[in-house]
Amino acid sequence: MTSNELVDLFRRSGALLEGHFRLTSGLHSSGYLQCALVLQHPQHAEALGRAIADRTRDLRATIVLSPALGGVVIGHEVARALGVRAIFAERQDGALTLRRGFIIGERDRVLVVEDVLTTGGSTRETMQVARAAGGQVVGAASIVNRSGGAARFDVPFVTLLEIALPTYEPDACPLCAQGLPVIKPGSRPVAV
Repeated sequence: MTSNELVDLFRRSGALLEGHFRLTSGLHSSGYLQCALVLQHPQHAEALGRAIADRTRDLRATIVLSPALGGVVIGHEVARALGVRAIFAERQDGALTLRRGFIIGERDRVLVVEDVLTTGGSTRETMQVARAAGGQVVGAASIVNRSGGAARFDVPFVTLLEIALPTYEPDACPLCAQGLPVIKPGSRPVAV
């Protein structure tokens, strides 16, 4: 799947949104990618998961770990394509943690999979969860990277789509200056 085909899939699914958004990072943006609208279609989720798996197979992951909520579906599909376990970390008292009896062993080679990467904060936090549990993080991946190359990791990183959507600090946001109402999409509260 090419970048143009992926952007077209997002558009056809109604997942490429335009407006005035407050991102989880606290930044504002005129564009938002709602991956859930693409991933609600099992055939799209499977194809995207297989594409990430094909690009990360050489990392020899034994487990895929994703942050809840956005990374759960794509993480599961990547794990299925790799033939390994899929687990997720979720927030408890504001911090990502393993729950529900999920275990990462010291022999586990962990691939962290996310839906959309903006600053890389969720991916780094998920990597910390894996390492704290004793696992070896061998790579990270996302469907979309909108960081503009700013997000860097100490492991190989793979993405299916690099897209440039403008982001602004709230106090320098031209959309706020125009008086446009801001919307907070997604499942996580805004970082403080």
